[in-house]
Amino acid sequence: MLKCRTVWKKLAPLARSSSTVCRQNVRRTVLNNGRTPTCVPAANMSTGPGGLGGDNLKYVVMVGAACVGSLTYAYFLLKGDQKRYQERMEEIMTRSQRAATEEPAATIQSEPPAVEATKTQAVPEPVPEAAPSLEKSSPPAPETEAAVASETTAPPPADEPVVEAPPEEAATPLAAPVVEEAADSTPASLKVPAHTPYLLIGGGTASFAAARSIRARDPGARVLIVTEEPDLPYMRPPLSKELWFSDDPSVTETLRFKQWNGKERSIYFQPPSFYINPEELASAENGGVAVLAGKKVVHMDVRGNKVKLDDDTEISYDKCLIATGGVPRNLQVIERAGEEVMKKTTLFRKIEDFKSLDKVSRNVQSITIIGGGFLGSELACALGRRSNESSLEVIQMFPEKGNMGKVLPEYLSNWTTEKVKKEGVKVISEALVKSVTCKDDKLEIHLKDGRLVKTDHIVAAVGLEPNVDLAKSAGLEVDSDFGGFRVNAELQARSNIWVAGDAACFYDIRLGRRRVEHHDHAVVSGRLAGENMTGANKPYWHQSMFWSDLGPDVGYEAIGIVDSSLPTVGVFAKATAKDTPKAATEKSGTGIRSESETEDTATSPEASVTPAPPVTHKDDYGKGVIFYLRDKVVVGIILWNVFNRMPIARKIIKDGEEHADLNEVAKLFNIHED
Repeated sequence: MLKCRTVWKKLAPLARSSSTVCRQNVRRTVLNNGRTPTCVPAANMSTGPGGLGGDNLKYVVMVGAACVGSLTYAYFLLKGDQKRYQERMEEIMTRSQRAATEEPAATIQSEPPAVEATKTQAVPEPVPEAAPSLEKSSPPAPETEAAVASETTAPPPADEPVVEAPPEEAATPLAAPVVEEAADSTPASLKVPAHTPYLLIGGGTASFAAARSIRARDPGARVLIVTEEPDLPYMRPPLSKELWFSDDPSVTETLRFKQWNGKERSIYFQPPSFYINPEELASAENGGVAVLAGKKVVHMDVRGNKVKLDDDTEISYDKCLIATGGVPRNLQVIERAGEEVMKKTTLFRKIEDFKSLDKVSRNVQSITIIGGGFLGSELACALGRRSNESSLEVIQMFPEKGNMGKVLPEYLSNWTTEKVKKEGVKVISEALVKSVTCKDDKLEIHLKDGRLVKTDHIVAAVGLEPNVDLAKSAGLEVDSDFGGFRVNAELQARSNIWVAGDAACFYDIRLGRRRVEHHDHAVVSGRLAGENMTGANKPYWHQSMFWSDLGPDVGYEAIGIVDSSLPTVGVFAKATAKDTPKAATEKSGTGIRSESETEDTATSPEASVTPAPPVTHKDDYGKGVIFYLRDKVVVGIILWNVFNRMPIARKIIKDGEEHADLNEVAKLFNIHED
């Protein structure tokens, strides 16, 4: 009946039109015959069979053709309907068989998610312990970790495996076992989106800044972040700064810290509720940001606009950002020393490195930090302060004459070294490592001048290598001098590929081609790349800054090229109680200083009217400004215990003018005012 009714609905209009044409033609024929005169010559009479004149024959042929066409159409229509009906029935039968096959597994797994869901509602914070447990349970199902998120969202309406709650109600001790249970009871793997309009490779500061910028300009954008790390995007500076000064014994679990201004915050940029599940990204009505954690992009097809993950999953994209950051360097003598030495060596970079080093520092008697740069000096001060409360011995060695000798002038580097020593650190300068061996469960560091240092653990803080693993498959250019992907002024490597953060080698209109490895650069370059991915076409003119704190009392901010091999001019003044990192963050309201200062611009700074005292290099450098010169032009500035003045320094470098008296320029920073 359904088939006949369907056929009739499709044939009825054709039949009606055919009968209508016939009636009109018959009526027209009758009228024409009625008008024909009675005296018609015999030659004009029809000679055909009776009742079938020439016109009537045409009508019969037309009706016949219409009928034949209708029957032919009906035949093919019925045949097609029968084929589709058979295919539909086969699909229904296959679906029922598949459901019957999967029903036993579903009934077995049904109870644990419900239990896990009730537990996760009591977990307030994204617990970093969850990530390692997900990775450990992943070999049977490569995408198990992401499936936890989809399973836990089934009972409660949430997007993440843990429900966010106020930090005061944190119940972190329950977090680890809860997530492990979820990983064990995961029945299915996450469906990775096959396509995303915006693909961000890397889960660091630059990627998060780009995602936020994309969503600001395109509120409905769908953004997918793919990161090797098991954690959501987080800020790295506190790993070597504030986290070490926390009084909370569970800081390695909560990853919450007090800033120098006393305010508490999490290391993560946003809580889990900010993100959506990757499997829901394509269907999200208002778009969103999804994080595919624990996955590595191993191949990039630039022509095909797609990437391949380490589990052979392919994801296509419209626009892509490469923000792969870098990997910490290691000393070749340590790499050649063997596995036993490597097990007792930390390359400090990630959350897991912070957790590992924190645990080591509580269980060994001696730690040696190799490296006298920003990271090495910060860790030395942090561990040195901890050594005052325990029997831990902290040693720092480096090839320079003083701490941060590649950055600071020699007199200021020597002063900083004495500051580090007062924190309880044994400093060994001009130390070149010849070899490292393991003997009697102790590491023996042999220096080239014959000195021998025995220690339990080594922290190698000797720089960062930009991660350019995708350059070969993508055919992207790597800078031979500075490393990193070469990009144009808009941070583009290709028409629809951008690079930001540590991995970008960009052209500075004032200082030439550069590659910068600092938080502020990651924030600003990521933000600009996100804007350009949405059509802004803005050039990168920003002079990024960086800062380093040797505890809450001594810190500095720097911008431009700060190289101790350049000529320098320092102008110093007596410090007051407000000239400390702690006081600076209390005034700005943020512990990550670049997040506030990068929004400011210097217009017309007014110099202090207070006369500058004579410049003399005393033993106490309370606060001051150090200018770095190249061809008599200021190319770099360090503000020593001088804070919230970076827009002025940025303007001085941007102007690129020669200054006859830098003491007068220093007055712009008001360092002589109490």
